[in-house]
This record gives sequence, structure tokens and C-alpha cells, in this order.
Amino acid sequence: METKFVGIDVNKLTLDFDCLPVSAAQQFANDAVGIAAVVALLQDSGVERIVIEATGGYETAVASALAVASLPVLVVNPKQVRDFAKAMGHFAKTDRLDAKVLALFGERIKPPLRAIPDEAQRALADVLGRRTQLVVMRAQEKARLATVAAVARKNVEQHIAWLDKCIAKLDADLGNRLRKSPVWCNKATLLDSVPGVGEVTTFSLLAKLPELGTLNRQKISALVGLAPFSDDSGKRRGARYIRGGRAEVRCVLYMATLSAIKHNPPIKAMYERLTKAGKPFKLAITACMRKLLTILNAMLKKNQTWKIQPSS
Repeated sequence: METKFVGIDVNKLTLDFDCLPVSAAQQFANDAVGIAAVVALLQDSGVERIVIEATGGYETAVASALAVASLPVLVVNPKQVRDFAKAMGHFAKTDRLDAKVLALFGERIKPPLRAIPDEAQRALADVLGRRTQLVVMRAQEKARLATVAAVARKNVEQHIAWLDKCIAKLDADLGNRLRKSPVWCNKATLLDSVPGVGEVTTFSLLAKLPELGTLNRQKISALVGLAPFSDDSGKRRGARYIRGGRAEVRCVLYMATLSAIKHNPPIKAMYERLTKAGKPFKLAITACMRKLLTILNAMLKKNQTWKIQPSS
């Protein structure tokens, strides 16, 4: 069996496998035995890319096992693969067909390989994700206080107090995880030195954007979804826009930038220059977000604190 490009469609119970240039559809159980069989099948096969869709966590075990075996695995956005399938005229959808489409996606698109998060990285992201859920719940409960009936007010207030304690415990847990890792601790210190970048932004960047400090400014902006797209046709010059990328990272960068335009001199100066030039708020804040991201990326790449200003 010649395996240059492999697609693995993952669900809760099974792993559907196919490969190119010679198709060889197979199915394995999504458990320790099945994953070990997949790894053994691909070991020393000369495979160039193993493509797996993100499926809400079901893909974690097989992707991690393949990465540990030093196999070239990457987890891709399902929407990107579905759009590719439609463009290729593949409208039918089954697990077996999806595996073949994933292999074809790897062969035709050749998406860049990136490191799979290790166990500590995933744990940090999971704790951060749970904190985000609790913060959303707390915001919802606080909004209810405005209209809640008197008989239920005390219960809502007790729930808010309980959520406050849970969020504080998760904050302490996140801080402990950073302090125990020399690499994370150093990065957290660098990020925290930037005016506008707080604890939550630092946690989010380390958990959700491990590539920060390893890519150039263009690639890191595109990865987050802050690289502007053109919208021109003939003589028409449309407004530039952003899309895709990592929405969670953009959200925390947005909040950090709102603070930075007040307290961070270079970001503040850029925002004021753009607004004085008549640029709309969305354009100005997006440009400032991109500049802040570029600064943070350069700082980690050069291992420099904010006091030693990196070029941006």
C-alpha cells in the first residue's frame, strides 16, 4: 500500500482511514487498540501528511498518538475541508467518503504542518475553556438580576457568588500551571510586561496560540485572522475585511487593545492617528490589534521585555 497522503475521519467510536495515491479504505475502533493499529500501519510508510478534522475532542487521542510517533499529522478546520469538497464536486457525505476527501485535501492543498499541542498545553486550554464557560454563566446571571422576581433573587445572587469562587479557583490553577513551567513562566513574564495585556490575555495566548513567537508577522496575523483580505473587481476598490482564523484569540486581543489604546503609547498613538484621519472605529481597532499582536510576537521571538522595545 502506497501512503503519501492519509485522511482519517474521526467519530466517537470509529476511525475511517483512506490514503492516496492508491486508495485503501479501512476502519479502526477509536480506542487504544485501534489507534495503535493506525500508528503501526503508518510507521515507516513515508507518509507526507495525515489529515484529521477537528471534531470537538474525539480526534485528540489519535492525533496525539500520531504526533508522539513523529508522524506528520495535522488537525484542520472542518469548514475548510467541506468547502474544498464542494469545490471538487463531492457533495455526498459519509464517514468513508470524508476520509477520502481528507486525503485528497492533504494531497492538493498541502496545508502547513504545525506542532500538535502536548498534554500540558491541552490541559491549559481545557482549564481556560472552562473558565470562559463560567464567565459567560456569571454574565447571564448578572443580567437576570435586573428582571428576576423577588422570590428568586437570593438564589441568583448565591449562584453568582458561587461562580465568583469557581472562577477565582480556576484563575489560581492557571497561574500555578504557568509558574510550574519554566518556558510558560518566561513567556508569561514577557507578555505581562506589555501595557494593556492582562492575565486573561496571557493565559489565552499561551493556551490558544502556541505559535506566537515562532512565525513572522504576516503568518501570525493570518493565523489569528487579522490579515486583511482585498475585495476588488475591475475599477472597484472594495473595503478590506478580515475573516477566519482563531476567533477566541481575536476576542481577547480585542479586549486587550481597548485597554492598550488608553495605556500603551505606540498603540494609543496609532489609534489616534487613524481616527483623526477619519478611519472608522472597526478599521482602527483592527489595525491596532494587528500591531499589538506583531509586538507580542516579536517580543517572544527575541525574548525581550516591553522595556526593550521590539521593532514592529
